[in-house]
Amino acid sequence: MSSYLEAYGAAEEQRAKRARVIKITAVSLLFAAALALILYGFFRNYPEEQRVKSFIALLQKNDYRGAYALWGCTDAHPCSAYPFDKFMEDWGPKSEHANESSAHLAASQSCGTGVILQVNYSHAEPVSLWVERDTENVGFAPWPECPGRHLHLGAWLRSLFGS
Repeated sequence: MSSYLEAYGAAEEQRAKRARVIKITAVSLLFAAALALILYGFFRNYPEEQRVKSFIALLQKNDYRGAYALWGCTDAHPCSAYPFDKFMEDWGPKSEHANESSAHLAASQSCGTGVILQVNYSHAEPVSLWVERDTENVGFAPWPECPGRHLHLGAWLRSLFGS
């Protein structure tokens, strides 16, 4: 049988170990939650951003029919509200957006069922494009940015890190 003095402080050591494990677990969970929020903020509109980048790449390759198809318009199912000749006026070689090499995505905003993406040009006015989440069709955005008040955290973070 052990004496009273041999077990003295054993409970305190266990409490200290338990407290250290709880602190490490809490800090790890907070770090994981913060990392998850940051990754969500950067990647939540990733598929829509890739869709617009594909659109710009098709325009750079002068594949106007392919770019027009990303709007959900094809020869088999043309868009009556946006015929191909109007598309060529807006995006063709004689348009102000003809030099697609200077185009780059500036911002993206989730807005209801889609995403508004701003495409900036070095020589022309920026264009706000809309990508519907369900169909992934590209189109002109109904607004320059989503209606309502916004914090613009993404723009603030990009300004901090320079990307």
